[in-house]
Amino acid sequence: MLKLSLLFLSLLLSLYAGEKVEIFSSNITSEGNIVKASDGVIVVYKKYFITADRAVYDRNTSELELFDNIRVNQDHSYKVLGNYAKLNIAQKEKFFKPFYMSDKESRIWISAKNGMSKDQILDINEGILSGCNPVDPLWKIEFSSSHYNSDSKWMNLYNARLYMGDVPIFYMPYFGFSLDTKKKSGFLKPAIGYSHNEGVFYQQPIYIAVDNWWDFELKPQIRTQRGQGIYQTFRFTDSPTSSGEITAGYFEEFGEYARDNNLQNDSHYGFNFKYDNKDFLNQWLGTNFEGQSGIYADISSMNDVDYINLSSNNVRTNPTSTQVLSRINLFYNTDEYYLGSYVKYYQDLTLVSNDDIIHKLPTLQYHYYLNTFLQDHVLYNLDIQSNNLTRVINKTVVQTDINIPVTVQTSLFDEYLNISYTANLYMQYSSFGGSEENSTLINEYNDGYIAHNFHTLAASTQLTRAYEDFSHVISLGITYNKAGMQSRNGYYADYEEICASPKEEDIYRCSKLSEFYNISDMQEELQVDFIQYIYDDKSTEKLYHRLTQKISYGDITNSYGELENELNYRVTDYLTFYNNCFYNYEETSFSKVFNQVSFNKFGIKINLSHLYKDTFTATTTNVPQLTSYLTSTLGYTYDNHYSFSALYNYDAISKITKTKEIGFMYKKRCWDFGIRYSENRRPILTNDVNSFVAERYMYFTILLKPLMKGNSDSSIMYKLRNLN
Repeated sequence: MLKLSLLFLSLLLSLYAGEKVEIFSSNITSEGNIVKASDGVIVVYKKYFITADRAVYDRNTSELELFDNIRVNQDHSYKVLGNYAKLNIAQKEKFFKPFYMSDKESRIWISAKNGMSKDQILDINEGILSGCNPVDPLWKIEFSSSHYNSDSKWMNLYNARLYMGDVPIFYMPYFGFSLDTKKKSGFLKPAIGYSHNEGVFYQQPIYIAVDNWWDFELKPQIRTQRGQGIYQTFRFTDSPTSSGEITAGYFEEFGEYARDNNLQNDSHYGFNFKYDNKDFLNQWLGTNFEGQSGIYADISSMNDVDYINLSSNNVRTNPTSTQVLSRINLFYNTDEYYLGSYVKYYQDLTLVSNDDIIHKLPTLQYHYYLNTFLQDHVLYNLDIQSNNLTRVINKTVVQTDINIPVTVQTSLFDEYLNISYTANLYMQYSSFGGSEENSTLINEYNDGYIAHNFHTLAASTQLTRAYEDFSHVISLGITYNKAGMQSRNGYYADYEEICASPKEEDIYRCSKLSEFYNISDMQEELQVDFIQYIYDDKSTEKLYHRLTQKISYGDITNSYGELENELNYRVTDYLTFYNNCFYNYEETSFSKVFNQVSFNKFGIKINLSHLYKDTFTATTTNVPQLTSYLTSTLGYTYDNHYSFSALYNYDAISKITKTKEIGFMYKKRCWDFGIRYSENRRPILTNDVNSFVAERYMYFTILLKPLMKGNSDSSIMYKLRNLN
C-alpha cells in the first residue's frame, strides 16, 4: 500500500473525452485502483465545487464516494448538503443521502431522504420544500417525490401537501413551478372568491411565452350563479423603442341573473389596444430623420361598463366612470417646429346610442417654436390647428385655428423691471358638413370665419433675499389685455346675432349653434399676480404662495374677477398643507375650495383632501350646483411585519359614501397574510336610469414567497350582500 501525506496534494484524473476530476486533500492514500482521501477533501468537477470529510475513488468503476459534512456548490447558485454522496464520473450520475438543496436566487430549500441526478435531471424522494427558515418553517410543502430540471429550472412535486406550521391546509396531486425569473409558459396563480348573489368565482390564468418579444395570457373565469367568460391579453415588444398590448374579453350572463338584476345586456364584451413607439418614422419608413417621432395609441370599445367590472375580482380596479376615451397621438418634433396628429373618440356607456356624440377625427397641428431676433428683444411663434369634429348623425364641422403672438420685450433699471408688449393675432374658420335629423330653417349652419387681435402689456419684477437659514423670493407681475379689431361672418355672425340676447323663440337655435362655438371674447382686463417662495438652507422649497386677481374694465356690474389663492406649505419634513381657492365677489362666496393635508412619519401616512365647488346656477341632470367631496387614506406601518390601511371617500351633497375600506397586512420574509374589507358604489348599465350597485367585499391575501408574487389578483375574494 502506498501512503501519501502531502499537504494539499492534487490528484488529477483525466476521464472520458477530456473530462477531469480534481481532488485536493492533506491526506491521500492509494491501494491498487482505490484512492482514499481524508482530513478535508475538496473535489472540483465541471461546474461543481464539493467539500467533504472523506472520499473514496475507484478507478475501475469511475465512482467517487464522499462521506460526512458534504457541501456542493454549482455556479454559486445553490448548495447541496448531505452525509453520503456517490458520483459516477463515467455515467455522469450523482447520488446524495440525505439530501439538502438551497437555491441562492429564490432562497428556496429542499430537504429529502435522498436525491439522484444525471445530466440536468434531479430526482428527489420523500422531501420538504419551503422558502422560510429551515428551523420550524412557517409554511412548507411535503412531497413523496420530485423532479427538477437544472437547465429550465422547473420543478415538479408529486403528492404535495401544504402545511401552515404543522397544520395541513391543502393537498395537490401535482404542483409545478419555476425557480427562474425568465418568462415561461404555464398556469399562473388563480383568483378565487365567493359572492352571495354571484356564487363561487374562479379565474385561472394561462400564460404562454414562446419568444422573448411576446407573451399571451388567457384568463377564463366562472361565476357559478352569474355566468362565465374569458379575457385575453397579447403583449409584444416589436423594437427596442416600441411595445404594445391587445386585450379582449367576453362574458355571458345566465338568463336568470340578467332578469333578476334588470341588466340591459345579457353579455358583455369589448377590447383595448395600447401601443407606444418612440421612433416610428425611422423604423417604418427606413429614414434617418434627426427629429424625434412618436406614436401613442389607447383604443377601447365595449358594450357596457360591466365588461371592465367583470375582468377581475378586485374592486379597486373597477371603474366608477361611465365615459370611455380612445385616442391616438402621432408627432414629429425638432428644435424648430412640431407636427402632430391626434384622434379622440368618446363613448358614453350610459347611453343606448352614441351616434350624437362629437369626436375629434382627427386634429392636425403645426407649431413653430418660439424664435427671437434683434438680440432677443422680439419673440414670435406660430400655431395652427385643424379639428374635424364629426359624429354619425346631425351636423359636423372642420374648424381651423391660427394663432400668431409677436412679443417685444426689454429690461429696465439693471434688470429689476421686465416689460413686454404682445400683439396676438387669431383666426378660426368653420366649414360645416352633415345634416340635422330634423332639418329646418333654424338648423342651417353657414360656413364662416372670425378674426381678431388683442394687445397684451406686461410688467414684472423678481426680488431675492438670502437670510441665515432661508431664502425669500418675491415675484410681482401685472398683465393688461385689450381687444383690438374683429371681423366675423357666416356662422360666427349668426351666433352673435342670435345668442347675444336670445329671445324665447331663439333659445333652441342658440343651443344648437353653441355646440361648436368655442371662442372666448377678449375683455379689457388687468391681471395682477403675486408669487413668493421660501427655501431653506438646503434649497428645499418650504413655501409656495400665489395670488391672482383679474380686474375687468368692460363689465361695469362685475369688474372684479374671481380671486385665486394657491398655497403649498411644507410645515415640516413630514407634514404638508395645500390649498387652492377661488372667491367670487359678485356672489360674496367661494366658487371653489380645495384643501389637502399630508402626513408621513412614525410609520403613519395620512392624506386628507376636500373639494368644494359652487357653480351658482341651478342643478341640471349632468351638472350639480354644489360639490362637496371628501377623500382620505390612512396607512400605518407598525414594524417590518405589521401594517394597517384605511380609505374613505364621501359625497357630502348626496350624503353617500362612495368608497370605504379597511385592512391589515402581516409580512414575513417568506409569507404575507392580509385581510381587507371594502365597500364601493359602481355604475352598471340596466334598463333603469343612472343605475349603480353598492357592493361589499372581503379580501384575504395569502402569499407564499417566493413561489407567489403580489398583484391585483393576489387575494381571495368573498363578496357580501349588496347594500342596495
